[in-house]
Amino acid sequence: MRIDAHQHFWSLARGDYGWLTPALGVIHRDFDPADLAPLLVAHGITGTILVQAAPTVAETAYLLDIAAKTPFVAGVVGWTDFDAPDVAERIAPLADNPLLVGLRPMVQDIADDNWLARLELAPAFEAMTANGLVFDALLKPRHIAPMLTVLERHPDLTCVIDHGAKPDLVSGDIAGWRDGMSALAAHPRLACKLSGLATEAGPGWTLATLAPVVEHLLATFGPARLVFGSDWPVVTLRASYAQWIEAAETLLAGLTEAQRVAVFGGNAAKLYLSQRGRQ
Repeated sequence: MRIDAHQHFWSLARGDYGWLTPALGVIHRDFDPADLAPLLVAHGITGTILVQAAPTVAETAYLLDIAAKTPFVAGVVGWTDFDAPDVAERIAPLADNPLLVGLRPMVQDIADDNWLARLELAPAFEAMTANGLVFDALLKPRHIAPMLTVLERHPDLTCVIDHGAKPDLVSGDIAGWRDGMSALAAHPRLACKLSGLATEAGPGWTLATLAPVVEHLLATFGPARLVFGSDWPVVTLRASYAQWIEAAETLLAGLTEAQRVAVFGGNAAKLYLSQRGRQ
């Protein structure tokens, strides 16, 4: 399968997307499978991972319902309240749905930068491990140190870093990010998504803007632990679907054919579908 491992759908009328304001222009509208399907066909993508965009269980149910009706959605990364005292009991029934492949708290929006390192979250991570769910980590560079704490406490937890941990590509100051990603990559059960970088780079980005980040991710995680995702429709703030795929393919042109197949689908299938016994 050629897989887009990070895409979203939303319906504004649902009312739980606090971040999705009219100021975001072109993405402040509904997006559903009919919008994405022709883009997937045009680029030979046969499956996607649908990722939460609101911190509510209701949205997770909404996404699972879409997935059940949409053949190209291979799995859903949902949300649950990691701070709930009965979080393990909440995760178990969610995991009963085979289309749920992971969970993602919206770490970048949580006021406490050290939230991930709280011992009270241990039951959530333990329940995810027990149920074969992937932890999608929506981080910024300031969250790397707490994420390292999570990995040290829960070495059996399968994790993926979304959007390369959002390096500061606008300023170009990525030295701290580089060191942090090198430390994260030392944990063998951790993968990293090649997604979201055009958005972080801002208007007027070029391949040269992205190249230092992609080169470092390749040097640290290697092709076996990089996972392509579009972050559609958020990516359309800075690039079309076609432009992002072309950029990723160009930046990875030095890989072997087998390595490119892995990044553009094989790694996502292992990460998400094998975890749930669906491959």
